[in-house]
Amino acid sequence: MSISILLADDQPMLRLGFRLVLDAQEDMEVVGEAGDGAAALRMVQATHPDVVLMDVRMPGMDGIEATRRITAEAGATRVLILTTFDLDEYAYAGLRAGASGFLLKDVPPNDLLSAIRAVASGDAVVAPAVTRRLLDAFLPHLPDLGSADPNTAEPALPPEVGELTVREREILTEVAAGLSNAEIAERLYLAEATVKTHVGRMLNKLGLRDRVQAVVYAYEHGLVRPQSRP
Repeated sequence: MSISILLADDQPMLRLGFRLVLDAQEDMEVVGEAGDGAAALRMVQATHPDVVLMDVRMPGMDGIEATRRITAEAGATRVLILTTFDLDEYAYAGLRAGASGFLLKDVPPNDLLSAIRAVASGDAVVAPAVTRRLLDAFLPHLPDLGSADPNTAEPALPPEVGELTVREREILTEVAAGLSNAEIAERLYLAEATVKTHVGRMLNKLGLRDRVQAVVYAYEHGLVRPQSRP
């Protein structure tokens, strides 16, 4: 089945370039274009695309707010944030808003196509090493959540963390450290399929869409600290 795609960018020439690449694929179909976040939201509600390629700097409603609303309301629709710079602060904001990853606007066509297919199948497209660099760059901007005990530096954890098994919490820590399933399997002496199962259960218990959100979640709640990471 074709992957339905919505293009959201205020630059018509950029949308045209993406459309030419995507429409040439047998398994992809561009179902609409939007020049701002509000239009993108309306078109998502009307067409229910599988993937939205979302710019961040648009007039009116920006791409971050549009992403937040789409991921909250649109069910299966996933969002890829488009950003000009590799470590653009908007990319991090987009991940927090629920995007499944981010791409540079000058992404090579083959990488763009691979990313769209990955997201449409339920995966995230931010490579672990890139996720790690992105979060490192914006650690100073993460909220200070305080702690349950004023005499300790440990942050208060949300109740859903307590629902994780010891292994699932261990897996969360490894995912947040930027490791792939294969790397986690090697480190913990597990089968890769077993790791994948644990990742899925961990995401479900925490109410997260994918491993990118798991990384953000772990950082925001103090489950991973820079000095504890490899």
